[in-house]
Amino acid sequence: MLGAFVPPMSEDQDFSADELEAGRLLFAGPCDFMMGATSLAQLPEAAPCEVAFAGRSNVGKSSLLNALTGRRALARTSNTPGRTRELNYFQIGPSLHLVDMPGYGYARAQKTMVAAWQKLIKAYLRGRPTLRRVFVLVDSRHGIKPNDLEIMDLMDEAAVIYQVVLTKADKIKQAERDRLLKATAEQLRKRPAAHPQLHLTSSEKGTGIAELRAEVARLLVA
Repeated sequence: MLGAFVPPMSEDQDFSADELEAGRLLFAGPCDFMMGATSLAQLPEAAPCEVAFAGRSNVGKSSLLNALTGRRALARTSNTPGRTRELNYFQIGPSLHLVDMPGYGYARAQKTMVAAWQKLIKAYLRGRPTLRRVFVLVDSRHGIKPNDLEIMDLMDEAAVIYQVVLTKADKIKQAERDRLLKATAEQLRKRPAAHPQLHLTSSEKGTGIAELRAEVARLLVA
C-alpha cells in the first residue's frame, strides 16, 4: 500500500474497508477551529482523544490538514515558513481535538521567537495527558533532519507516541520512495516512542490521505 508502509518485524497494519470508511466519516463530519493557545493555561478542556501534527516549517502541514478534513482553508497555507506560532485547536466531531503545532527549524526566525515556540512545544508534550499521538511530518524530498530528531528525542523522553508522515510524495520518483521508506524505518527502529508504521502522503494528489484518516479513527476506538 502506497499510503502506509510497515517496516519488517512490525505487526500487519493494513486498513480494512470498514476502517477506511470510519476515517472518511470522521473527517466528513463537523470540523471547526476552536482557538490558538500560546501557553498551557490557555488550552481548552481536554477531549477524550487528542492528536497533534508537528513538522519543520514549510513541510506542508497546513496543506495536509486541509486535505485530511476536506476543507480548502481549515488551516492556513503560506509560502512563508514559520507562520504557525500557536497551538491551533480544531474540533473534529464530539470526541476528537486536532492540534496544529508551531513549525520548527526555521533559521530566519528570531531567536527569542524560536525559544518561545520550543518552550511551548515542550510544555505541551509533557503536560497533556489526553494526547494520544503526534504525527511528525517529514518532507519526502529531504528525509529526517536534525531538527526532526530533536523533537523525536523530546517525545521519546516524554513517552509520547509519535508517527512519521512523509509529505510531498508526488515530488519524488518511486525508486526514491522505496529507499526513503526503508531508510526512515531504520532510523526509527531503536526509538522507544516511535510507532513502526510510516505514512506516505501527497496533499496535492491525495495519496495516503484515506489511510491517515483511518489511522486517526483507530485512536478513537483503541
